[in-house]
Amino acid sequence: MFDIGFAELLIIGVVALIVIGPERLPDAVRTASAWLNRIRRGFNDIKQEVQQELHNDAVMKDLKALKDSSEELRRETQSLGSDLKNGFTSSMDDGGNTTFAPSTENNESNEPKESPVSTRKSEGENDSSTATDRKAGD
Repeated sequence: MFDIGFAELLIIGVVALIVIGPERLPDAVRTASAWLNRIRRGFNDIKQEVQQELHNDAVMKDLKALKDSSEELRRETQSLGSDLKNGFTSSMDDGGNTTFAPSTENNESNEPKESPVSTRKSEGENDSSTATDRKAGD
């Protein structure tokens, strides 16, 4: 706090002894220390209140983020529930069957797609470009 050494404290004590006197010096020291402790306690209380407010602000931000994410999840859940209900209702209307038929809205057709055909040649077939490359390399 203050850069006061032993020599400075000794000088302050001697001046206080001369000015106040030996009879009132103990009471003056008690009064000064009481005021100093009150000031320290006040600063510590203010410091704790500021830290508590900062902590409360952080908690409120976290709660707001959590509320936003819960609202988003609630909307998604309601959307999925309504999609499921619509799909179940449409399957009941189509065939009277109580089993759930998944929606094919995203699929273009239910037919399997053709797999790519391999362009690999059999061992007996020669590629003309590789045959000319071999001749040029020899």
